[in-house]
Amino acid sequence: MAQEKDTTARLCRLDLWLNPVFDEMIGAAPGIALSVLPARGDDARTLAGLKTAHAYHVSAAKDELPRQWFVNADLIAQCPELVCVSSGGAGYDTVDVAACTAAGIAVVNQAGGNAASVAEHTYALLLAVQRRVVESHNRLRHDTGFTREDLMGHEIHGGVIGLVGIGQIGTRVARIAQGFGLRVIAHDPLLDAEAIRARGAEPVTLDELLAQSDVVSLHCPLDASTRGLFGARAFAAMKPGAVFISTARGGIHDEAALYEALRGGHLRGAGLDVWQQEPPPRDAPLLGLANVVATFHTAGVTHEARRNVARSSATQLIAMLRGERPPQLVNPEVWPVAAARIATLK
Repeated sequence: MAQEKDTTARLCRLDLWLNPVFDEMIGAAPGIALSVLPARGDDARTLAGLKTAHAYHVSAAKDELPRQWFVNADLIAQCPELVCVSSGGAGYDTVDVAACTAAGIAVVNQAGGNAASVAEHTYALLLAVQRRVVESHNRLRHDTGFTREDLMGHEIHGGVIGLVGIGQIGTRVARIAQGFGLRVIAHDPLLDAEAIRARGAEPVTLDELLAQSDVVSLHCPLDASTRGLFGARAFAAMKPGAVFISTARGGIHDEAALYEALRGGHLRGAGLDVWQQEPPPRDAPLLGLANVVATFHTAGVTHEARRNVARSSATQLIAMLRGERPPQLVNPEVWPVAAARIATLK
């Protein structure tokens, strides 16, 4: 008698923190078996699980995920049945998309899942810099003999905010800007002028954005075109007294060049949620400047955002394993190949 084919799809994730809604949704989906594998300490078990996995939910946090579990050509070569990868965030620094595409693996991210949280954090950083909130807090705790005028800040009302990238997060930042009385301009090479205007900003070139903006805020992905985009030349081209904000990715801005632009007084301040190394070392020069407000890549780390991202990832993985095209494909060109591979699982 012929043996029945096992049609159960095997999904793996590592035991890094994940909102419980992910496991609840996957557990309730028929035909999917979830394995939670150790991120550290038992590499043989983890690799054995991934080698037979059809789908992999991978952390997007490059400095929290051990390198051997990044989805790159080396790991893919050991995982011949892998057909779906879901990055646990809007970014996908831990996934080599080109290698996945070459192997017929569909990759999704969770763009929009944390958009509200990141947009809010953008303004938290901006207001903290302009109104010198951290300086005031620290001086009240540790100093005496200073006046309110020693901590005088600046309004943001009436200024120009320039958005580098106006995807889902940038669009929300543009929408919030209206309430603060900010004029919004944006540069996004992936969108035409009409699309940028529809998202609430006036389209400009990058050079125009740097020259006109009182605040420059990054909302673009980290890729070959944006790595090192903001170096000494870009900071020098910004308006004197402008503020630089990034809730995007470390590596888009040159930290040493930003330090010099701030220390020399060309820029008024910076609000930084992302770093080349996360967390940055305690002796990082930028952390020593009073006009820098720093956070630990927490813009999208709220209870609401983490729940949204986990739900989005589970929804897309379930859809893919059913052969349904997911909404947030990073490599849409691979879907016909991936769909054909998924069909063989049934």
